Amino acid sequence: MIGASHRATAHPDTTGKRHQNHRRTTAPDSSERRTTVADTDETGERAGRRSGPGGGLLMGRPFGVPVYVSPSWFLVAALITWVFGDQLDRILPDLGILRYLVALFFAVAFYASVLVHELAHTIAALRFKLPVRRIQLQFFGGVSEIEKESETPGREFVLAFVGPLLSLLLAGAFYLGMKSVEPASVPGVLLAGLMISNLLVAAFNLLPGLPLDGGRMLRAVIWGITGKPMTGTIAAAWAGRALAVAVLLGLPLLNYTGTLGNPTDDIGGMDTVMDALLAAILAAIIWTGAGNSLRVARLREHLPELHARKLTRRAIPVENATPLSEALRRANEAGARALVIVDGLGDPTGIVRESAIASVPEHRRPWVAAGTLAQDLTDGMKVSADLTGEELLDHLRTTPATEYLVLQPDGAIYGVLSTLDVEKAFVKAMARPQS
Repeated sequence: MIGASHRATAHPDTTGKRHQNHRRTTAPDSSERRTTVADTDETGERAGRRSGPGGGLLMGRPFGVPVYVSPSWFLVAALITWVFGDQLDRILPDLGILRYLVALFFAVAFYASVLVHELAHTIAALRFKLPVRRIQLQFFGGVSEIEKESETPGREFVLAFVGPLLSLLLAGAFYLGMKSVEPASVPGVLLAGLMISNLLVAAFNLLPGLPLDGGRMLRAVIWGITGKPMTGTIAAAWAGRALAVAVLLGLPLLNYTGTLGNPTDDIGGMDTVMDALLAAILAAIIWTGAGNSLRVARLREHLPELHARKLTRRAIPVENATPLSEALRRANEAGARALVIVDGLGDPTGIVRESAIASVPEHRRPWVAAGTLAQDLTDGMKVSADLTGEELLDHLRTTPATEYLVLQPDGAIYGVLSTLDVEKAFVKAMARPQS
């Protein structure tokens, strides 16, 4: 097992009412950094929303960032305990059944190393003022969910490199610890195992392909050379896909030929099947992560096309007691598509929901006051007409609603923004060819 990387996620979930499990509009980059055997990368969601059911057990909040342990981790811990316990039986046969207790300690210590790897990404992100949603330890390692993308290729490179660097430093620390203990002892075997596992984590995550840390470093280098982050993402993502194919075909072959140190005489049919299964899982993680990186990069490329001002429906103000039929007549005459409820001073107090209007039969509309169909305004439902891109989507997700009141910089009513219109614009932008 190894460590993973950070991930960044983007998501067009602007409604919040229809999508209760909101995602971030960050992107693979708002970034997630995964630290596992497959340092999986970006793709994204918001802290409070993803840390609910399915987020796992909350273990603590180092640096104010919640750390969760996914239920899948317990499956991997049991597998590590079983495999490492069998190895201990050959190395330290006198341990007996206690070998599994030692193996369980190794599994916990290994994932503690993965956590340190992820904390390195997290600390670097916080240092660059990039918010971190959470850290999660899961099946194949860990992931740091970073809300924003790095502003420069240099910061992106540092953010990706610090994880493997910490894994290398841990490997060095465990190596030094080995020098002070008896090799054929429990401490000696544990320290050796942790040294090797951290070396593997670092080496795997340094491979140059998304979504691994090495892929993010490659992306940063190409971004720095070309000045185009999208170019770097495309190159690193295709390198990741090539890496996935290499893992799928190469890992079983290396094990079968004994290149990785296993005597060929000890390799049986079950070992071959397990090697192939592990390679397939790793290849799938890397391939999927690379595809997600491309998807999120494309998303981020089109986000600036979303403008609150352009997407806003023209609205007319009506008082609370105005019959719905009269309010709709005025809207039709003015060419407006939305109704805003105002008080006697002309200040907005609510938005008449489009779905509520549709639910009232036409013959009843003269007898229904427009105000009875309105949703009371909150501060979060007031949107600046100048908001664009990710800032706009972030605002909508912060206060989920179906409609928002759009205001001019001077506070004047500009119109009503429907989340349905935002989603349609988002899908339309994503459907256009990449630039």
